[in-house]
Amino acid sequence: MIYFILRRTFQSVLTVLGVVTFTFFLVRLAGDPTALLLPVEASDEDIARLRAALGLDQSWIVQYWKFLANAVSGDFGVSLRQRTPALDLVLERLPATLELALTSFVLGMVLAFGIGLAMRLSTSARLRSAALWLALARQAIPVFSFGLILILIFSVWLRWLPSLGRGSLAHLVLPSLTLATYELALYLRLFNASLNAEQSQDYVRTAYSKGQSRTKVIVAHMLPNALLPLITVAGINLGLLLGGTVVTETVFSWPGVGRLVVQSVSQRDYPVIVAGVFIISLTFVLVNLIVDIIYAYLDPRVRLS
Repeated sequence: MIYFILRRTFQSVLTVLGVVTFTFFLVRLAGDPTALLLPVEASDEDIARLRAALGLDQSWIVQYWKFLANAVSGDFGVSLRQRTPALDLVLERLPATLELALTSFVLGMVLAFGIGLAMRLSTSARLRSAALWLALARQAIPVFSFGLILILIFSVWLRWLPSLGRGSLAHLVLPSLTLATYELALYLRLFNASLNAEQSQDYVRTAYSKGQSRTKVIVAHMLPNALLPLITVAGINLGLLLGGTVVTETVFSWPGVGRLVVQSVSQRDYPVIVAGVFIISLTFVLVNLIVDIIYAYLDPRVRLS
């Protein structure tokens, strides 16, 4: 088990390093940030002095090695726009992203569990089909389109909920619903398939032969075993959720890391972009590492492979 954890940890470190390295060189293809930092009438000498002051006059390889040497100590540079340490700006926005992602994750799991259990306990095949089709229809709508639809209905027409920003609990409702309902179809299909697989097991037939009710067999016997695949996939999706709130944060003007990175891309603020991608990738990798360790603990076949 220790070897498995060390191997997964090493792979996670390489993954984060690869993502940060790719981002470091990719953002430099977007153009020279000095063109946005100086007025239009700036001379070539002014541009050259600013490039030298920012260290952009050196080759990309030299810039990269200097960046790595500083990043080891947590120094990702200073924002070209705000003149503030880039990592501090990202960490300042991280609580908002975590709040949105974790709320959406819990809400999505609760909805999937409640609807999936109701589908299984119900004897109506039409009700089960309708629930699955509605979930699939929601998944077919892009996140930004569904978010705009919610804003139009609940903010513009009904005036029940705020559409932009972060503050009260009401501000969290629309963006969390947008993210939570997107993964609902996946959870429902997986939950339904797991329950179908458990229904053919011998212990289920034994429980029925003892005269136990259908509800008791489903809740007490089938449900605990059917939840394991759902929890595994949900854990992986939590990592995706933590790193994939960019679109939702942009639509709802949610002050999270994703929105900060989007703004920094348009401003060519290299240090903030790299710091933001680092935090997002690190969060994603950590969540997946924890899920791998938990799953390996529950199923020894995983770590032996």
